[in-house]
Parts: sequence; structure tokens; C-alpha cells
Amino acid sequence: MATWHNWARTERSNPQRFDTPESTDELAAVVARSVEQGRHVKAVGAGHSFTGAAVTDGTLLSLDRMTGIETVLPTATGALVSVRAGTRLHDLSEQLWALGLALPNLGDVDVQSVAGAISTGTHGTGAGFTGLAAQVRAVTTVLADGSVVECSPAHQPELFEVSRLGIGAVGVLSSVTFDCVAAFRLRAHEAPGSLHETLDSLDDRLRADHFEFYWFPHTDGVLTKSNTRLPGTTPVDPVGRIRGFIDDEVLSNGVFNAFQHLGTRVPTLIPGLNSVSSRALSERTYTDRSHRVFASNRRVRFKEMEYAIPVDALPAVLDEIAAWLRRSALRIGFPIEVRFAAADDVWLSTAHGRATAYVAVHQFHRGEHREYFSAVEAIARAVGGRPHWGKLHGLTAADLSEAYPRFGDVIAVRDRVDPQRVFDNEYLQRVLGA
Repeated sequence: MATWHNWARTERSNPQRFDTPESTDELAAVVARSVEQGRHVKAVGAGHSFTGAAVTDGTLLSLDRMTGIETVLPTATGALVSVRAGTRLHDLSEQLWALGLALPNLGDVDVQSVAGAISTGTHGTGAGFTGLAAQVRAVTTVLADGSVVECSPAHQPELFEVSRLGIGAVGVLSSVTFDCVAAFRLRAHEAPGSLHETLDSLDDRLRADHFEFYWFPHTDGVLTKSNTRLPGTTPVDPVGRIRGFIDDEVLSNGVFNAFQHLGTRVPTLIPGLNSVSSRALSERTYTDRSHRVFASNRRVRFKEMEYAIPVDALPAVLDEIAAWLRRSALRIGFPIEVRFAAADDVWLSTAHGRATAYVAVHQFHRGEHREYFSAVEAIARAVGGRPHWGKLHGLTAADLSEAYPRFGDVIAVRDRVDPQRVFDNEYLQRVLGA
């Protein structure tokens, strides 16, 4: 087949075969046939991971024909919703809303498939809320021998743990059951500010349901966003069509894209361009469906690395990054995104066992990222940082085994259900070992 590449163009592969199963039975048959023919198997959703998690020279499976909600079981707080694993998050959110339901939290991008999002540890922001994998209550997965297994905390709990967040290392997900809540709206307040003032008031800001900010390197400027949860019956007050077009299309995508191209050609302009960008979007407040506020359109292509660090370490880490930038000749035109999450118990979650701040650094897709990312990685690692599984980083299994208390348990499950490494690839060999 033709060359496959991910969204960021950081990874590509030429698989021997490309399959698009439409049912769990078809998926199991494809896996079994690939094993008989001696091919590795990997599944791909939207290709939004920056790493080689989905790269294979064997059989590449697209789950794009396995979409939609399967079952809805009402609960006291919402419902347990089983959804086919290839469903894109933005489609799922609309389908849930029609049922009076919502996912408790979402990231700021919703183009990913359900399977890809949970398998790589996708998360949103909110000091009281966890990432997507911690919202999962059961999965159906196809193992290397073609068997179909339903697992949950009550049935094969160890396989469940590595299936709901395991970078595709133990099988291919067929369906995922989420613990959904009643549909709710969000009131968003966005405003420019200063980095130092934001950090000085961080404790107060984290009392908001969902808080995040973007810091523009080489400046003290930030853009902050605080979201407040409201009942689903609250009247909407969305951003006006004209202002939305100017802010979200012209400034956030069009002008920002032009600034990235200009900064790539003339790096000395970047500090000034960043200063303009940090002040370009004025304060605004709006109310809409939760998923429409959580996610935004991102059409400027970039490369990204994100580290999860203890919340208390955040000010020192940002100070270290600022100091490194002052010493460096590099000029960085992309803002640094900072988000927050509650501790969880998911074995490979970046927020496992601790309240977490996420520091995400980006580089325009035409720019060189290695020196910048390596410097930030060293700073984050010094405070016990853990890299996002779907974003660029330089760590190996030896490094990661020290960062995750249940890492050995993950490997034990992998050894048991895929001893022949059917679902292996170069990325998994690096981060989980051979």
C-alpha cells in the first residue's frame, strides 16, 4: 500500500497490508490471519500521535469503519456507554449530547479515535478531573491469538489496566465503555495576563473547574482560560459569529500560521511576534456545550512534547525553561501550554498517584525541535517528570520503569498475552523493552 504518515509528519511507514474491519469478528479474523502469515499488527485511528506508536511494516488496521455507540446503561450520575473503538471523539460528543450525556472531561483536540486517545493517555485540564483512560470502565479487545476478551476491574483486571492505557502493546481495542455524566455546559473566561501573576495566584485559579494557560516564550505574556461547569439546561451564550471568525480563524489560525512562517525565516523577529500574539486576543466570556468549549480547531501543523510533573514543581520548571531560553540562541514561536489533572490509579497514566501539571512545548513543523525539546526534557526529568505516551520524547524502558510503580506489572501482562510480540514495533521496543 501507499506510505502512511501521521498528522504531524513525524512518522511514516509502508505496511505490507492495510485492513479496515467493520466488526469485532472481522477484526479478530484479520489479526489471526496476520499472525498466521508472520506479520506484525498495529491499529491506527486519526494518526494524531507524534510518536511511532502506530508504525508497522506488517498489517496496519484502520478502525474507521468501527464507529458509533453500542449500548447505554443508565446510572445514578449518567450512564455507562459502550462505544466502538474507532469512533472519533468529536462524533462521540455529539452523539452523547443527543442522549443527554457527556464525557466528564476532554482534551483541547477532539479529532482522535476513542482507542487512540485512551491508549496514549489523552487528558484535558482540571485539578479535580482525570484523563480519558480513568473514565473507562470496561473494554473489549482482540488478543494476538485472535481471541476476543471483555475485561474490566472485575474480570481480568490486569489485562483491563494495560488495555485501557497500553499504547496498543497487548491487543487491538474493539469497544470501550465510558462512565459518562449528565450533559453539562461550560462558561469559559479567556483573558490575557502575565506569567508571574498567574503563577502567584495559581492556588486560587486551580479552584476553577478547568484551568489552563499558554505562555509565550521570550515574554511574560500568557493567555488564561477558566471553565466553569453549568447544568445542561443553562442557556447558551456562544462567541458571536463575527468575533469567533476573527479570534479563532483569523488570529488563532491564519495570523498565527503567518507568524510561524515569518519566524522560521527570520528568527530574530520571534520575541516581538510572541509579544503581539500574547496581546492579540482580548478578554472574552462565553457559554456553550461542554465539548464545544473543551476542544478547539488547530490547523497550524506542529511537533509537540509534553511532560507531566508534580504541581508544586511547576513554577521552578517554568523558571528553568525561561533561563535556558535566555542562554540559548534559539527563538521559540509557539506558546507553552500548561494544564492540570487529578491523580489517578491507571498503571501507565502520567498522573498515576499524584496531582499533576502538564507542560507541553511545541515547535512549528518546519522548525528544528530537538535541541529545545531535549533541554525541556532534562528540566522536567529532574523533578520526576513523565512524558506523554503519544508525544515526542527521548526516554527508554529503563528510564520509564523508574517513573511508574506498576511498570513491571505492565510488562508481565504483555509477556503473558503477547509473548511473540505480534503488536510490537520500534517505538514499543524503546519504551517498554524487547
